[in-house]
Amino acid sequence: MENAQNRIDYFERMLADNPENPTGLLALANEYKKAGRDEDEAAVLKRYVEANEDEGNAYLRLGEVLTKLGREDEAREAYGTGIRQAEKFGHSGMAEDLRLAQVQLGR
Repeated sequence: MENAQNRIDYFERMLADNPENPTGLLALANEYKKAGRDEDEAAVLKRYVEANEDEGNAYLRLGEVLTKLGREDEAREAYGTGIRQAEKFGHSGMAEDLRLAQVQLGR
């Protein structure tokens, strides 16, 4: 666990210097996921998609963690935005993954 906390601390320090660094945000979200820190993971993924034009994958991850947290309306919104982004960048497979996640979530 100490190693995980060291990695989290490292990426938090990196982001203190450059809060919108896409690599740092995604890496920190990954570390939070590994540590089971769902709220923190959701917050960082939300920061990432607000600061960077993602092509769909981060929206899928955001929707998944929001669903896990019981925040279905926010998850539905993340999936919808992700579908539009994936289509914008020509990623039909990612768009389908997002649609499937949306259907599994229900209306």
